[in-house]
Amino acid sequence: MIKFLFIALLITVLTVLVAGLRITIQDSIDLTFNPEFQLSNSQNEEKRLIQTSSSTAEWMTEEQVFGLIRNKIKFMDITDYRSLGTKYKAFKKHEFPVTPAFQDEVMPLINNLTTKYMRKNLEKFTSFRNRYYKSKYGAESSQWLYDQVVTIVKNSNYSDAILSVKQFPHRWEQKSIIARFQGSDDDKSNEVVIVAAHQDSVNMWMPSFGRAPGADDDGSGTVTILEAFRVLVEGQFRPKRSVEFHWYSAEEGGLLGSQAIASHYENLGVDVIAMLQNDMTGYVGKKYPEAFGIVVDFVDPDLTEFIRKLIKSYAQLPARNTKCGYACSDHASWRKAGYPSAFAIEGAFEDSNPYIHTSNDVLDHLSFEHMLEFSKLSVSFAVELSHI
Repeated sequence: MIKFLFIALLITVLTVLVAGLRITIQDSIDLTFNPEFQLSNSQNEEKRLIQTSSSTAEWMTEEQVFGLIRNKIKFMDITDYRSLGTKYKAFKKHEFPVTPAFQDEVMPLINNLTTKYMRKNLEKFTSFRNRYYKSKYGAESSQWLYDQVVTIVKNSNYSDAILSVKQFPHRWEQKSIIARFQGSDDDKSNEVVIVAAHQDSVNMWMPSFGRAPGADDDGSGTVTILEAFRVLVEGQFRPKRSVEFHWYSAEEGGLLGSQAIASHYENLGVDVIAMLQNDMTGYVGKKYPEAFGIVVDFVDPDLTEFIRKLIKSYAQLPARNTKCGYACSDHASWRKAGYPSAFAIEGAFEDSNPYIHTSNDVLDHLSFEHMLEFSKLSVSFAVELSHI
């Protein structure tokens, strides 16, 4: 009987994997923009339109999407956001500084960064069974995170007009979170700088109810920018152009939360000057010396070069170029919308955390001192680009 049950279980697992990898020619879709492409496909009502490259997409069932996650294939679920990046924008291209110029403001702020709150917050954030965007735990963890951001804001001396925080609702329960420092320069009122991370986690075998502490993916990025936000608030940061901190829902579902917000900003005509993604900032790899991983594919090269300059000026680690492929994190949503975006990861992509998407993505594998270097980058990014 035990042998029979084992064989049955093995057949089930193999069936799931094959379903996740199956690609049919008739479902392949040319993504060249066409208004007719916006129409729903009645025979695919139970499927989602999944993009795994910049040129084609495929209608997939939920189980096929889980297959992509299990096989570490990055993707965007563009079902609801097929017009992202198609709006005409008349914004001028902003040039990034030749060199960082606000050391007198940045250094006191980064000197106030500490691992104390990062550890405390991540211990709580990983205590939820998972943070999957469709699960009740995903909604509960998002509300907890929102409450932490609100507490930082309430303990400050800012007026609501200058510092605010809101939840960005989606068609699923887990909300994205946006905290905003309002810029003081009216001539830059339509411009914004964005520092971001994603808050959800996923267990690749049992997404809705499996244990997924997500300490590194992306609890590390979440608390990294939360700590940067804290010191900016306590330091009475007052930017010339607005700065926002974003915690996205549903990154693991195909960059859904960031696509929703990027689409909203694109439709409003908001001029996003620069966006920095923090996704996995806590694991120190084994193959190479400790360093920032600077993603060089599917990013804005000029902004990425400025990121290197910030690291050299304010951090204690060197930078190492790496590639992570198509749609590997939320910066891809902003790039697709036509905005400059960049991505700094914990190290070389091939040397990153091997425990993600499992129940073993826990604090024991992370270095909070490593994460603190990314908080320095987020602080300097916010200050330097808000004043130019």
